[in-house]
This record gives sequence, structure tokens and C-alpha cells, in this order.
Amino acid sequence: MSPAAPARDVRRLAIVALVLLAAAVALMAVASSGALAGRDVGTAVGLADERRPAATATALVVTEIGNTAASAGLALVVGGALAWRGFRAEGLCVALVPLLTSVVFTALKRVLDRPRPPEELQVMAVANESLPSGHAAMAAAAWTVLVLVLWPRCAARGRALLAGFAVLWVVAVGITRIYLGVHWLSDVLAGWALGAGLAFAGVAVLAAVTARRAAEV
Repeated sequence: MSPAAPARDVRRLAIVALVLLAAAVALMAVASSGALAGRDVGTAVGLADERRPAATATALVVTEIGNTAASAGLALVVGGALAWRGFRAEGLCVALVPLLTSVVFTALKRVLDRPRPPEELQVMAVANESLPSGHAAMAAAAWTVLVLVLWPRCAARGRALLAGFAVLWVVAVGITRIYLGVHWLSDVLAGWALGAGLAFAGVAVLAAVTARRAAEV
């Protein structure tokens, strides 16, 4: 591999990170202004009207399995396994990205202080700040960093399975938050963009550190 290849990888990762984080900031700004209120309310009411007992029970299970603690725990376990196998930098990246995401989305929630959907739409009572969705952000962060770090170590079939499952799971977790009436659509979109953006940023830093170490050898 030429010396320019790692630099290109770092630039590509950084560009994707900037685009995603810019999208997250834009979504949060527009949502906070109330410009998306009509779309948010329409989506929330429409999904509430389509609720069925079996689907609601499934959504409750998915949203619980995909909570912020579970996403952080998954990242810590995989990160620890990578470090134990000798991939310390990769393991640290996988473990730290969701933890950083948790700090960032918690701070943003408190600053933006957006109310949750009204209680009559909620299947489960949640009263704290709404924007961005912590479930969506953490799921996106954990699974995006896992895919990016594990990608070079997987065969073609493994990559397809990993990426496919990651996308389906992150989407499912986010949709359950809207379906259950505890988040607006824009909360989830902003959470997805924020979590994925921080994951790409973390892996860009990892790639830059790895390239520098390789150049010094």
C-alpha cells in the first residue's frame, strides 16, 4: 500500500464525519426552531394509529435491548476482546466512541431542552429531554464503529452480514422510539446522524494514529 493510501482513508473518514455531524447540527437547529413540528406530529400520530398489540410488544423488547446502556456494554465487550487479542488501539476506539456519544447527546439534551411527545402518545412514560434521541445516537455510534473497525478483518460474506445487521438494528431501534411515542422523528434522525458522525470521527483519529505509527517504523 502506498504512503498516500492511509492519508486518503483518513480524509475520507473525516469528510464523512463532518457531513454527518453537520447534518446532525442542522437537524437539531431546525427541529428546535419548530420548523419540523408538522412532520413530527404527523409521523407520531400516524404510527400511534397503526399500533397493534403484537407490534407494540415487539417494539418494547427491541427498544429495551437497544437502550443506551446495552449499546455501551456491547462496545465495551467488543473493545475489550479486540484489546485482549492485541488490537489495543482498535479496542480503545470501539469502547470510547459510544461513551463519548453518551456525553455529547446528554449535554445536547440539556442545552436544547426539547419536550417529549405528549403523554397521550406515549406507550411508556418518559419525561426527560427529547432531542436528540439517546437510543438512536448510541445504537448508531456503537454499530457504526463496530462495522468500520471490524470491516478489514472480515471476509466479504462477513462484511455483508455485519453491515446488514447493523443497519437493520439501528433503524429498528430508532423506529421503535417514534412508534412508542417517546421521541419525535427529528429526534431520531438527529441521533442517527450524531452517533454515526462521532463513530466516523473516532475511526478517522484511529486511522491517523495508525498511519503515523506505520510511517515511524
